[in-house]
Amino acid sequence: MKKKGGRKILGFMVKEEKEENRGSVEFQVFSFTNKIRRLASHLELHKKDFTSERGLRILLGKRRRLLAYLAKKNRVRYKKLISQLNIREQ
Repeated sequence: MKKKGGRKILGFMVKEEKEENRGSVEFQVFSFTNKIRRLASHLELHKKDFTSERGLRILLGKRRRLLAYLAKKNRVRYKKLISQLNIREQ
């Protein structure tokens, strides 16, 4: 991951692409994945922060639903996205 402008981004998400396609399923899953990773690292330090744990579960559900939608609509894009984000298949 690279640090750019205070945000962590993956190499495959080019800045121009991010600005143009903010509503795309891929961008939304990418955004949720960054938030999930940030919250997971926070919860490693603060094990009793149950409010953040609840927020993490909510984000995981949203990402899961978006991935299910993408898998149903376009399996090729789904496979490419989960391999790029290095997340497990549901």
